Amino acid sequence: MKTTDIGPQWRRTRGDIPFALVNYGGFLLFALVCGYPFYYLIINSISANDVSALGDVRLLPTGIHFENYSQMLGLPGLTSAAMVSIARTVIGTGATVLASAFLGFMFTQERLRHRSLWYRLIIFTMYFNAGLIPVYVTIHTLGLTNNFWVYILPAIVQPFNIILVKTYVESLPQSLQEAAEIDGAGVVTVFFRIILPNMTPILATVAIFSAVAQWNSFQDTLLYVTDQKLYPLQYTLYTYLNQANSLATAAQNAQGNLGAIVSAATTQTPTSIRMTVAVIVVLPIIFVYPLFQRYFVKGIMLGAVKG
Repeated sequence: MKTTDIGPQWRRTRGDIPFALVNYGGFLLFALVCGYPFYYLIINSISANDVSALGDVRLLPTGIHFENYSQMLGLPGLTSAAMVSIARTVIGTGATVLASAFLGFMFTQERLRHRSLWYRLIIFTMYFNAGLIPVYVTIHTLGLTNNFWVYILPAIVQPFNIILVKTYVESLPQSLQEAAEIDGAGVVTVFFRIILPNMTPILATVAIFSAVAQWNSFQDTLLYVTDQKLYPLQYTLYTYLNQANSLATAAQNAQGNLGAIVSAATTQTPTSIRMTVAVIVVLPIIFVYPLFQRYFVKGIMLGAVKG
């Protein structure tokens, strides 16, 4: 049987063309299925509210207008809530990335005493926790209730991120650290001057995980925060979202702090409010992802597989 040397370049055959078409078509269909929910939210948020409420907007917007956004963005407390969300996302992501990088690096150092024990104790928390009440008691005892730092400190150490970083550091050439140590560099110098600059892919991956979690989180507000000045954007919009259904049918009975959004509720429908709120919450974090996309796949693969 005669064999043919393909050479350094891959040559297409007749059977490869149908495979490529099916392959590209399948991925295109999958992309459309994943992207359609976001498109559906957007077209319903800018369509006529009465048409959107009937569920008749599916492919193209009808009666395009942007009053929903102007009214929603004018709701009281939304600006301060957005600032809280941005602050917790930026500070929380930075702290989590730095802590994950340093701990992941230290757990690769044989000079760290009882490193296996400390590593196992951190991993142990992935599977077992004290429960809601002990955690709340701890947070309250530390004085973190109604405190901005309750959004930051409990989320700094994430075992999964540490595992990714540790595995990634182990894949780096050991000679880099050895050469720096021969020149007299200490642990901190090796970390900041040698290891950290070479961890960009895995740190971008950790940053995406942390930023998404911080931006979307509102359960910690439910548990630990009663001061409205510390409400993040998600919790504020979650409050308006819950009020939309009742305000659409009983806006005349709204009192107290609900009175400020009566006009928005009477001119909108629960559907338009839900769609607009969802778009406001989702779009900012979607725009962040492309900045880290080129590092994401590389980082998650190198951080998950040792070798």
